[in-house]
Amino acid sequence: MKQTLLVWSLAVIGTVGFFLYQTETGPTYPVKYDITVGGTEIEGELIRSGDIREDMEQTIICPDQKVTADLVWRLFPPPPGETWNHQPFERDGKVLRAWLPKQKMAGKIEFTVEFHKNGETVTVPHDEAAVARYKGPVPGVVLIIHIFAMFLSLLFSNAALMDAILGAHHLRILSRMTFGLMLAGGGVLGPMVQKYAFDAYWTGWPNGTDWTDNKLAVGAITWLIVMIICWNSNAQNKRGRWAVIFGALVSFAIFGIPHSIHGSTLDHETGEHIQAMVSVVQNLIG
Repeated sequence: MKQTLLVWSLAVIGTVGFFLYQTETGPTYPVKYDITVGGTEIEGELIRSGDIREDMEQTIICPDQKVTADLVWRLFPPPPGETWNHQPFERDGKVLRAWLPKQKMAGKIEFTVEFHKNGETVTVPHDEAAVARYKGPVPGVVLIIHIFAMFLSLLFSNAALMDAILGAHHLRILSRMTFGLMLAGGGVLGPMVQKYAFDAYWTGWPNGTDWTDNKLAVGAITWLIVMIICWNSNAQNKRGRWAVIFGALVSFAIFGIPHSIHGSTLDHETGEHIQAMVSVVQNLIG
């Protein structure tokens, strides 16, 4: 009983850790900032995920009337001759607002925000532009179940790893659950989410080079092999234990790669969907 509690406690801690890591590294999560311009401190976030049906609003809360801001943007990847657009934020009381124009599915825009006061300018992000991505509306139930299944697969993978290290009493059921959840979350629901968002079920190999699709395929195949090896596994089956350890390391690699870092991208010149790398801007600036 104590060993089972230890296995699942460590598995939960590891899974929560990876979940928090994903929310801090993914290129579609907001970029939070905490800056000072002209003696005025400003906190906020830049939105990087938008709906194809509407412009993407960027909002700044700043009561200081002397502070102004410009939204600087261009299409990503930039077509030949593309130049940066400078759009002043509109002030409404203590709120500043500006909008990135809506794009087609997988359309992306790179942008920064320039804050001005008393001749001083502070740019966020300051090292490289953030990239905003537009997607089609995904039914909430499909998206939630997809995410839930994927992190449950990581939970069972972590539990299998702890079980292999501490006793290896439940490798058969844990490997089956890991494979089943990864197959359901990544192999079934993943393509459904992709279709709603970007009008394509699969953009990994051999159709493309989408890292998210490819890493899920690698994970599912790996855990299928692990499940087969562990089919009749017991505590004395060293091969099963080592297979689970290898499978868990693959899961770590999969969840360690930021989601959507190399995914569907609209080529604004040809109108085709390609896969393009997006730099992972630090999600906390200040």
